[in-house]
Amino acid sequence: MKPTAPPLLLERDGPIATLRFNRPDALNAIDVPLANAFLAAVQTIATDASVRAVVLCGNGKGFMAGGDLATLRADPVQGAIDILTPLNAALLLLAQMNAPVIAQVHGVAAGAGLSLLLMADYVMMAEGTRLNLAYINLGTSCDVGASWALPRVVGLRKALEIALLGDAFTADDALRLGLANRVVPMADLQAATTALAQRLAAGPTLAYGAMKRLMRESMDHTLPEQLAAEKKAFVQCAGTEDFRTGVEAFHQRQSPRFAGH
Repeated sequence: MKPTAPPLLLERDGPIATLRFNRPDALNAIDVPLANAFLAAVQTIATDASVRAVVLCGNGKGFMAGGDLATLRADPVQGAIDILTPLNAALLLLAQMNAPVIAQVHGVAAGAGLSLLLMADYVMMAEGTRLNLAYINLGTSCDVGASWALPRVVGLRKALEIALLGDAFTADDALRLGLANRVVPMADLQAATTALAQRLAAGPTLAYGAMKRLMRESMDHTLPEQLAAEKKAFVQCAGTEDFRTGVEAFHQRQSPRFAGH
């Protein structure tokens, strides 16, 4: 009997960790095994200080087509609970990590696939990608952080349009709306993502983490609260080896070589 392929592949290239969704025959739709495997992989890298950049990508013809409808059709309520519980836990861990998270997106990103890329720190997208929030077309509300992230990225009015109409849109639309940072030819997607991951992995990892948290929390803070949070984070970063390295490199007119701590 042919061994069953794992639903998710965790790959390491030095400080770069790649989480590759591996259900290509189902366009990487999330079922319970994939959700559990995703959480296990994120838990592994979240406790590894040597991870300084994370890439999320999908095998086959698309990034992710959303939740697995076969699972949800068989037992809608329990299926949703069993998928979303580990998935949400994984997303919280990724958001709390210092390492920047890059979504490498191609083919299709629908439903939870679109929600997932919204939660990344940077989105590298291939030309020709098709996107759709899609939930309303199935008679359900969104999940995987879409209601939190989408209004922050595109504004409330546009977020409601995307969510309520459930229309498909293109990679060029995603770039215009700020849902993608960069759109490249499919042939260049892997190389462009690798170059970006290598650049980020060579950066000041603790400062990245502080910046991620400050940006994401800013809309929930008053100005005095945000100023206090910025002061606290800056003072903490000022005590790191990377800060000393950066300041010294500036004075020496050299490029800093950050250690990530």
